[in-house]
Amino acid sequence: MTANNEGDPTTIRQLYGRRQGHALRDQQVELIEKLLPQIAVPVEGPVSSKTLFDGDRPMHFEIGFGAGEHLATRADMLPDHGFIGCEPYLNGVVGALQHIRDKRLANVRLHMGNALDVLERIPDGSLSFVYLLHPDPWPKARHAKRRFMNHGPVDMIAAKLKPGGEFRFGTDHPVYLEWACMIMNQRSEFEWLCDGPESWTNRPGGWPETRYEAKARRQGHDVWYFRYRRM
Repeated sequence: MTANNEGDPTTIRQLYGRRQGHALRDQQVELIEKLLPQIAVPVEGPVSSKTLFDGDRPMHFEIGFGAGEHLATRADMLPDHGFIGCEPYLNGVVGALQHIRDKRLANVRLHMGNALDVLERIPDGSLSFVYLLHPDPWPKARHAKRRFMNHGPVDMIAAKLKPGGEFRFGTDHPVYLEWACMIMNQRSEFEWLCDGPESWTNRPGGWPETRYEAKARRQGHDVWYFRYRRM
C-alpha cells in the first residue's frame, strides 16, 4: 500500500532534537577521527553487501541504533552477516564505535546522520532484517509527521527487504505503539508474526536488550516487541 507521503520523514528529511550531549573524552574523539572513517558508509553510490563487505552476505539495517548495544550484539552473534547502523546522535555513534572496537567487529558499517539517506541507496530486495527500536515517539499529535513510522519510510523498508525478510519494531511509548499498529495494520506487504500477547510483551530470542529498554523497565514502563515478515 502506498499512501500520500507529503510531510512525512521521507519528504521532510529534517532531523530534530540534539545532535550531541556531553563533551567527548580524548579517546572518544580518537574513535571518531580514526575508526569511524574506516567503517563509515560511503557518502555516494549504491550501498550493498558487495560495496561494503566485498562479498555476498545477508544484510541487516538498524535505524537509530542508540548507543549500539543491539547492533553490536547482533553483529557479534552473526559474524558472516553484514550490518549497517545509522544514528544522528554523536554520543550514540561513539558508543557503537566502542562496542565495535572492543568486540573487534569487522562486519559493521556506520552512518552518522539520517537513515533514509542510506536506505534509499540500498538495492531493492536486498535486506534480510530492518530494525527500528525505541524511536523518538514525538507524542504530540501535531508532531506525528516527524515519526519514522509513517507510510513513506515503511514504503522504503518494504521495498528494500527481500521476500521473507523481517522488520522488527520495539517501543515503550503507548502513543507510538498505537500509531505504529495503525500504520502497520494498513500494510499489505507484511505478515505480523504473532502467536498471542506473549509475542509482543516478551522479547523474542535473538533480540538483545538495549540500554534504553533496560532504563524504561526500571522506570516501570511496559515494552512491546513486533516482528513483521515481508510477503
